[in-house]
Amino acid sequence: MSSNQGSSPIAQSSGPSDGLFRKPRDPSMAHRHYRTLRSLPDVCPKEPTGEGRALCDGPSVVADQHRWTVYNSKVNLPAALNDPRLAKRESDFFTKTWGLDFTETDVMPSFYLPNISREHFSSYLQETAQREKIHERCKNICPSKDDLSVPTITNNHDKARAELEQVPKIFMKPEFVLNDPATFNAVLPWSHFSVAGGKNSRDVASSRLLQEKLSHYLDVVEVSIARQISLRSEAFFHAMSSQHELQDRMRETADSVAKLRARTAAIDRVMCRGPLRALRDALTCNNCIKLHNKLKLMAAVHQTQPTVQLLLSTSEFVGALELIATTKEVLQQELQGIHSFRHLGSQLCEMERLIDKMMVADFSTYVQSDLNRPFEEDSQVLEKDRLQSLVFGLLRQRKLDFLDIYSEEIVRAAKNVVRQCVVKSVSQISEIDADTVKFHEQMRLMTFHQWFDLLLDIFEHFILFLKRIKATLSVIRNVVLEVLDSSQSRRQADVSSATNHSDGRTNEDEEEEESGGGEAELAYLTHEGLFISDALNEVEQRSNAAAHAQTRAQTRTDTCGSDSASATTESSSSREHNSNTTSSLHIGGATAIEDVMPSDLELGRVANNVQELLYTASDVCHDRCIKVLMTRAKDGSLERLSSSEFVCLSQAVESFVSDTEELCGRRSVSLRGALQSQAYRFVQRFHEERKTKLSLLLDNERWKQAEVPAEFQDLVDSIADGRITLPERKSTGSEDRKPSEFLCVDGQKYAVIGTVLLLIRMFLEYCQCVNDIPSITTDILTRLADLLKHFNSRSCQLVLGAGALQVVGLKTITTRNLALVSRCLQLVIHYIPVIRAHFETRLQPKQYSILRHFGHITKDYNDHIAEISAKLVAIMDSMFEKALSKYEVKAPMPSACLRNVCKQMAKMHEAIHELLPEEQTQMLFLRINASFKLHLKRQLARLGVINDGGPQYGLVMVDVAFYSENVQALRTLECLDLNMPEIWEQKR
Repeated sequence: MSSNQGSSPIAQSSGPSDGLFRKPRDPSMAHRHYRTLRSLPDVCPKEPTGEGRALCDGPSVVADQHRWTVYNSKVNLPAALNDPRLAKRESDFFTKTWGLDFTETDVMPSFYLPNISREHFSSYLQETAQREKIHERCKNICPSKDDLSVPTITNNHDKARAELEQVPKIFMKPEFVLNDPATFNAVLPWSHFSVAGGKNSRDVASSRLLQEKLSHYLDVVEVSIARQISLRSEAFFHAMSSQHELQDRMRETADSVAKLRARTAAIDRVMCRGPLRALRDALTCNNCIKLHNKLKLMAAVHQTQPTVQLLLSTSEFVGALELIATTKEVLQQELQGIHSFRHLGSQLCEMERLIDKMMVADFSTYVQSDLNRPFEEDSQVLEKDRLQSLVFGLLRQRKLDFLDIYSEEIVRAAKNVVRQCVVKSVSQISEIDADTVKFHEQMRLMTFHQWFDLLLDIFEHFILFLKRIKATLSVIRNVVLEVLDSSQSRRQADVSSATNHSDGRTNEDEEEEESGGGEAELAYLTHEGLFISDALNEVEQRSNAAAHAQTRAQTRTDTCGSDSASATTESSSSREHNSNTTSSLHIGGATAIEDVMPSDLELGRVANNVQELLYTASDVCHDRCIKVLMTRAKDGSLERLSSSEFVCLSQAVESFVSDTEELCGRRSVSLRGALQSQAYRFVQRFHEERKTKLSLLLDNERWKQAEVPAEFQDLVDSIADGRITLPERKSTGSEDRKPSEFLCVDGQKYAVIGTVLLLIRMFLEYCQCVNDIPSITTDILTRLADLLKHFNSRSCQLVLGAGALQVVGLKTITTRNLALVSRCLQLVIHYIPVIRAHFETRLQPKQYSILRHFGHITKDYNDHIAEISAKLVAIMDSMFEKALSKYEVKAPMPSACLRNVCKQMAKMHEAIHELLPEEQTQMLFLRINASFKLHLKRQLARLGVINDGGPQYGLVMVDVAFYSENVQALRTLECLDLNMPEIWEQKR
């Protein structure tokens, strides 16, 4: 029994007042409510209060099980503030954590909390007014604990406590069990008894004393229990009276229920059995109609296998697949569980797998026949209707890898194209025996023109091959896009129909109300135990069956339209039978077709793969052409081609690649890359030939001025006109013109050697090669730069280095040889900017850095020219030093030394003045004159002759005047300022 909370005013009250006690809405409020009522001293007026707690040290589990005690606390704030480990209580408990700026301020009232007044509790006080009255009445019935005599209660409690303390604590423990040996030994101390088997008087007395002690403990507990029961006797009596009242009410309720059941049975017997029998008969009739329709449906399903076989005999794969899908759906939805059709599902699945294999095999056969048919046929797409039917069937079965079959056949067909072209070309060449020579060797045994004609034939066939593939793939792509569009339009139609579904449902309900049969069936189905939603679905499904069947038949007709091209009389009858069979089946056809079709994402991926397959076909054709090129180039045949032949090959390949790119819409680099590698080898051989030729020309050069043929002058003139190409060879005209001594370039005459003329033609050949093969511009440029560097370095070795003395057998390197080399180098420097501009127009901006080679070459050539000029000055300088070292100031004048000097200068001028332009001649003689003045000045200083106007000074001035007259008498040196006073030491 419970203490204060054991009973409540709710249990005591009866009658109309019980309705005032409402169930609290919030569980937490309910909890607080019950905790408030728990403290009412309702039925325990004699229970001890206050000092009664002294009976035990801990809290009372009975009285305080819902009351909060210190044992429920989680944080002891005083303990946290009064830390015993600190020497003194800290006054800065908050400031040490929150900073020195922390100050205690009054908390401002919250703007979000309203001001609570008594009016807010008015509704609550009104609701609890009646409860308060009951509470007051209960207080009168059950006096408060405080009203009892405190001394009496205290005495009773002290006496009870003293008696209970006599009972050992072991009997009060909750785990007190005599089965435990330790507990049993503690209660019955056997150590007080003798171990021997016999009983003595001491053992008997001990056992009697133990028995009396236990009986005393039992009496104390029973007295305490009786005292507690007496204190709560009124609560027991009140509970018993409440139990009798509750039994009376239950008896009355049972009588009322018996009367209600009797009345319900009478109503069922009189009013319900007849109408329900009528509804049952109506439902039986409907079930018979359902059974009849189900039997017709089974008959239609039974004809599925013969119909499928009939469709397969005419290659109508799509119609057969749709019929199988429809039948499988009907078996799962309408005919599920029928024993006679238990194997039909697996048979249909096996037939579906067979149809998949048949479609794949048929598609492979179609692709082989399409790709390997003769190119003379005009039609680009073979049996378009058959292709569309196959593609639609493969898409429907999600055989999305059928393009891989097409890709594999493309590779095999491309190989056959090359083989057929080679066989055709070899058959026309009598020198090659196709039976004894291997396939690859046949192409190597051909001449270049024969092999080039073969390559052009392969290019032509591959263009037709790609056009045929593009047309076929276009048909496949259109089928995929049509399926994708139909899927999207069907989805949009479903969305629009779902929007209008509510209006249609309202109209159907009105029609069902007019017919009356639907409501009766719905009522009976509901009576039989079905849910309302299930009953509505049953009626609605039956009413919409005809409409769905008609939609399914229409879908079947539309999707099978592509098979009509190959139909016969037998296939027409089978299609009609299939349409009737599909129409006789149940709902869900359109949904089934939509489910078996690939998703929009998969269809889009297939459409992209179709375009990628066209790119793959182009790459395959290019790969086969690369094999033809590599087969020919294996023995180095392509490297030995002439420039014109390689240009023809390059132009043919570029034309083929451009045609395929225009056809497929994607740039291809494989064939261009193969041609580029061959072009690199061709350029290397092209350069090595010309470099070797230039080396041979230089090694055999006599370094004498050569005559310039008219064709070379025309070549130079064409360069001046901006045509940096090799002119066509003329049969007549150039032979009639005599060669000239000089090469005229932009109004200047250049005395040249024969090697330089051929060098000009060589770099024009390089430029012409760039015009014909733009892809090798960078390679040609580096090779041309190497050629020009080679000419500069080799000419320097032969002339300045005197290598020509041993190579050609020259007796000496004359000043004329040096001047001629300098002029030839100047001619090459003149054409370097022209070559640079020509290459710059054919380079990408990011490739302009390679043009720096021309700057380096120009610097090297200028340095070489400067070295030649210095060599000429050095020759005269050594002569001056040798001659003037013997110079003496004495009669006769002019002296023999000065006569010899003037003679040597005249020879120098005679050797170079026709070779070098006037400006360069004057600059050269100015440097020679400076050297002469330096040596004469040193000799005069050595002789001690000064410009004092004496006899020696006069003799020297005679020689100087003779020297000046002779030098200025030379051609183009008349206005040369010799500045002869510099020979005298300046007076300080």
